Amino acid sequence: MTIEISKLSESLEVITEEMFSLIQELFPICRSITGNGVRESLERIKENIPITKHEIPTGTKVFDWIIPKEWNIKDAYVTDLNGKKIIDFQKSNLHIVSYSTPIKKQISLDELKKHIFSIPEKPDYIPYATSYYNETWGFCLEHNKLIEMNDEKYNISIESKLEDGFLTYGEFLIEGESKDEILISSYICHPSMCNDNLSGVVVATALAKYLKNFKLKYSIRFLFIPETIGAISWLYLNKNKTNNIKHGLILTCLGDSGHFIYKKSRRGDTEIDETVVKILNESKKKFEVVDFFPWGSDERQFCSPGFNLPVGSLMRSMYGKFPEYHTSADNLEFMNKNSLQESFEQYFLIISELEKNFTKAKIESKIMKEKVRLEHEDYFLSTNPNCEPQLGKYDLYEKFGGQYDKEKDDLKSAIFWILNFSDGSHSLKEIAARSNLDLEIIKKTALLLESKKLILRD
Repeated sequence: MTIEISKLSESLEVITEEMFSLIQELFPICRSITGNGVRESLERIKENIPITKHEIPTGTKVFDWIIPKEWNIKDAYVTDLNGKKIIDFQKSNLHIVSYSTPIKKQISLDELKKHIFSIPEKPDYIPYATSYYNETWGFCLEHNKLIEMNDEKYNISIESKLEDGFLTYGEFLIEGESKDEILISSYICHPSMCNDNLSGVVVATALAKYLKNFKLKYSIRFLFIPETIGAISWLYLNKNKTNNIKHGLILTCLGDSGHFIYKKSRRGDTEIDETVVKILNESKKKFEVVDFFPWGSDERQFCSPGFNLPVGSLMRSMYGKFPEYHTSADNLEFMNKNSLQESFEQYFLIISELEKNFTKAKIESKIMKEKVRLEHEDYFLSTNPNCEPQLGKYDLYEKFGGQYDKEKDDLKSAIFWILNFSDGSHSLKEIAARSNLDLEIIKKTALLLESKKLILRD
């Protein structure tokens, strides 16, 4: 049958309950960018839609990145010398820094504190921290509990394995009349946090489950991937398929009570950008539209200059902007069923609108409009135009991830802006204007990136 909006209302209540039920199932699972938690989560999703599981071996080179070792964890805790547990992985998998190496020893409080992450400004929340590409270990704890620790020594134990294995992701293609595709991508690597990003995962699953019963003009490709490294890996392995992607959306942060925010594609004037804004306008509810910026979620990989695909992201409260972000407060209680339902509806209406307007004449070209270059301005080319480079190996990234706000750091922001827009058609002056960063910071950062051979003068 062809896609019919009128029939959606009859199914919405059931769809919403299924989405929330799936969030409840997935929430306790300890996920990371690799490992059994991802596989278990994909198996739960497979009960709803027939996804195909792909695995990429450790050590595989994907553009500037290497697939890391696989990480799995059985248990982790900190006890006082009487055996009382102060930190307990079994109570929350956020208590462990993701990718922590195994350790079992007695340690002084002063030394232990060097490996404990907390948020003084949010003393009742457990933070989310990662160490994917730096072999170390750590725990996360509510700051209120950290300041109560005053024994001289503690026992620590992390039962984990970091060994050669695989990066795993899931994929499901609904084949339409055309090979032209709509890309729907969501990331499945975060542990027990709901808005970021089980909400995106369950909305994508529900869309796939519902739409597979319709006769579609576009093919629709659904990806359930580890953030960043998963998108980079998919693009590397499927370079020959990217020309088929005519529209794309990254699903994240769709279950909280905030209004909708749409982050445009890098190009900013594609059909997906126009369609999303049209549907949001028709909703008669408050929303925001923001221009593309080169950090955030996987839109930055699909929009990297070497691909420059028409991929945006429709979310509710933006990542990094709500107090519960990357903490234990992003839990089941934070979810709003009405918001989940409305998010599903908006995505369904966007896809319906794209289907309605499907014509060969409207399909976007990858080639950007040519621009007149000014001879007196500085232009650069990225040496890694296909996805962002792995900044850590150039000593340009923190060893621990998950907690900081990139937007508050001018240097980090400048790095991402310059790498994404060093395509030979944007001068440093234009990048400064678009990023709202001082031109001197842009110039200084460009020299740093040039010294690292990440960009070269064009």
